[in-house]
Amino acid sequence: MAKTFLITGVSSGLGRAFAVAALDAGHTVVGTVRNDTDAAAFTALHPERVHARVLDVTDDEAVFAVVDEVEKSVGPIDALIANAGYGLEGTFEETSLSDLRAQFDVNVFGAAATVQAVLPFMRGRRRGHILAVTSMGGLTSFPGVSAYCGSKYALEGILEAVGKEVAAFGIHVTAVEPGSFRTDWAGRSMTRTPRTIPDYDDLFEPIRAARRQASGQQLGDPAGAAAAVLRVLDEPEPPAHLVLGSDALRLIRAGRDALDHDLRTWEDLTLSTDFPREAEVSR
Repeated sequence: MAKTFLITGVSSGLGRAFAVAALDAGHTVVGTVRNDTDAAAFTALHPERVHARVLDVTDDEAVFAVVDEVEKSVGPIDALIANAGYGLEGTFEETSLSDLRAQFDVNVFGAAATVQAVLPFMRGRRRGHILAVTSMGGLTSFPGVSAYCGSKYALEGILEAVGKEVAAFGIHVTAVEPGSFRTDWAGRSMTRTPRTIPDYDDLFEPIRAARRQASGQQLGDPAGAAAAVLRVLDEPEPPAHLVLGSDALRLIRAGRDALDHDLRTWEDLTLSTDFPREAEVSR
């Protein structure tokens, strides 16, 4: 059955791949972009089933206004893919707080505003699917992208909790955790903080160089990611977490193993913080 999608950030990368796959499958796509030039290019993909909207996701009022207008003029939004976001590279100590706030404004609050805007409509209809693109960096962290990982961890927590809040209304929530895909994320779309502290040179310079060298050579195929996302939209019980890419699977598993190791190693200390059971019973 044909659906209406709202996808943020469709000018390039995974957002464009999601939009193209949805269009190829016969769906209608409302895609948000940052300027009129990108809007015209996006509309040209399919003038009948494409609807471009210029939107800054950090403008809360604009986000709610666009969703309301789309519901009235295009039709009920069946699936939201909150994809708009960007990478911020740099050690935490070298990252300014203003850059950290800007990262959260887009990656966390931009996605959160979009999710909040569609929820009343989906709840009223008792159906809908909310997906948001986080990252493998939302389930395991990496040095040199602390701000980015922090924003994606925050979004992961919001999505997981929201999914539990709205399940009774027939609304599904899926966090999409891509690994390294062949997009511009590590190239022109990456914001890089200036280097100021030599103590981090040995750790960080090889990381920055490797990321630049790998840009455009990543294992992940955006078309494959789009096909996977469309697949879960047709599932009666879609996943709360959709990990995409062999590198993401490997690295997330390694991160989970490290967490399990800490839980096992420090279990006695963890349990020592409870009140004694006999004291609890006697109170």
